[in-house]
Amino acid sequence: MATDGKNGTQSPYDTYQTCLTARYCSPEMARLFSQRSRHSQWRRLWLLLAESEKELGIDVISSEALEQMKQHLEVTDQDFEVARAEEKIRRHDVMAHVHAFGMAAPAAAGIIHYGATSCFVTDNAELILMRDALDLLLPKLAKVVSNLCKLAMEWKKTPTLAYTHLQPAQLITGIPTARLRFGCVGKRAAQWAQDLVFDLESIEHVRNGLLLRGAQGTTGTQASFLEIFNNDGSKCDELNGLLCKKTGFPACYQVSTQTYTRKVDLLVANAVCGLGATAQKIAGDIRHLASWQEAEEPFEATQVGSSAMAFKRNPMRSERISSLARELVSKQATTANTLAAQWMERSLDDSAVRRIDLPEMFLLADAIIGGLDNVTDGMVIYPQVIASRVQEQLPFIITETIIMRLVAKGASRQEAHEEIRLLSHQAARVVKCEGKPNDLVDRIRATKYFQPIWAELDDMLKPDLYIGRSVAIVERYCGPEGTAEKKVQPYRAVFEKSSTTELNV
Repeated sequence: MATDGKNGTQSPYDTYQTCLTARYCSPEMARLFSQRSRHSQWRRLWLLLAESEKELGIDVISSEALEQMKQHLEVTDQDFEVARAEEKIRRHDVMAHVHAFGMAAPAAAGIIHYGATSCFVTDNAELILMRDALDLLLPKLAKVVSNLCKLAMEWKKTPTLAYTHLQPAQLITGIPTARLRFGCVGKRAAQWAQDLVFDLESIEHVRNGLLLRGAQGTTGTQASFLEIFNNDGSKCDELNGLLCKKTGFPACYQVSTQTYTRKVDLLVANAVCGLGATAQKIAGDIRHLASWQEAEEPFEATQVGSSAMAFKRNPMRSERISSLARELVSKQATTANTLAAQWMERSLDDSAVRRIDLPEMFLLADAIIGGLDNVTDGMVIYPQVIASRVQEQLPFIITETIIMRLVAKGASRQEAHEEIRLLSHQAARVVKCEGKPNDLVDRIRATKYFQPIWAELDDMLKPDLYIGRSVAIVERYCGPEGTAEKKVQPYRAVFEKSSTTELNV
C-alpha cells in the first residue's frame, strides 16, 4: 500500500473516491452530505429531543447533561474513531454513535436517545439534509433560468432553422430547432427556460411539502413516549410540536411506521430526477448546435478541445451534463423500487441503497446545475452561420406560402401542391447529388404555372416573415415582466452574490 512520504500515512489516492465530490459538485453540497455533517445532525437531534423532554417535565435530564451535549455537537475525528470501534462491537451504527456521544458528554450518557428508536435520528436527519439540499439547489437553478432568459431576449429576433425529426422545419428565433420552417434563436432558449421553470416549481413544491418524522417510537405508535409521559398523549403531541419548531418544520407526518414513508423519498426524487431529463435534452440540443457550428459553449483561451486534433472545440461541458443527467434519471427508478420493497412497518433493505441514492441524487443535481450555469452564462452564438443555413433552406420553406397565395388567386390547392412538390424534389436532387446551391426559386421563376406569384417571390424570401410570433412569445415569457422572471425573482438576491460556476475538467 502506498503511503505519504512525509508522515507514512495512507495516501487518499489508494482508495476509491467518488468523482461527484472530487470533481463535479459544489463544496457546499459535498459538505452537507459529509459524514461529519450527518452525524453532527444526529447529535443535534439528540440534544433537541432531550431539551424538549426536559421542558415537558422529564426531570431525569439534568441541565449539566444538556450543557455537555451542546458543547460536543460537532463530531470530531476522535469521535469517529470511537464510533468505529464501538460499531465493531455492537454491529449497530446508531448505538455506536450514542456511546461515542456519551463519552464526549458523560453527564448525558444515560439519557441520550431516551424513548427514541434509531430512525429518530436517521430519518429526521435525512429529512433535514434533503430540505437543506433543496434549498441549495433552488437559487442555482433559478440562476440558469435567468441566464437563458437573457440569452432568449438577446437573440429573440434572429431567425434560425427549426427542426422536427432533426430535419429542418420552420424558422424560430434563438438557437435553431427544425417540418421545413423557421424559428428564432431566442425562442429555443425560452423553451429550455420553461422546462427548467417546471423543474423549479416541482422542486419548490416538494421542498415546501417536507415534514418532520418527529418522535414516533419504534413502529410509529409513540408507545415509548406515552410510557415516559405517564400515558399523557397530549405530551407526545407537544413533544413533536417542540421538535418541529426547533428544526424549522411546519409539522410532522401524521402517520409513520418505524420510518417516515419512503413515498416521501420518491416524491423528492420525481422532482429532482426530472431535472436530469430536462438537462439532458438541453445539453443534447447544444451539442447538435455545436456540431452545426451555430453555437458553442464558452471556451477558455488555454482550453484544449482534443489531445490529437488541436483545432477542435468539443462541447465537453454539455457532454458531461448529458452523462451526469443519465445517472440522475436512473435514481428515480431505484427510489421507487425502495418504496415498493418496504414490507409492513419497515424492512432494512432500504438502508444501504438510500445511503447511496439520496446523497448522490443531490450531488448529481448540483453538478448538473453547475454545468448548465457554466454553459448558459456566456454561450456563444454565430449569427452568420445561422443565417447561411437559413438561406440554404429558405427556398423550401417558402413553398407553403406559395401554395396559399396561388390558392388565393384561384388555383387548386392540390394542383399547386403537386407542382411545387415536383420542383422541390428536383432542386433537392441537385443539392444532394451534385453539391450545387439550392435553385428552387430559379425553377419557380422558369415555370409558367407560378407566374401569378413571380412578382411576390422577392418579398417572400425574407426570413423574418417566417418566425411567426416568436418575438412576442419570448418577451412574454422571458422579458422583465415575464413568467420566468417572476419565478426567478425570489432567488435573485442569492444567486447574484455568486459568480458563474467554474468547472473542473
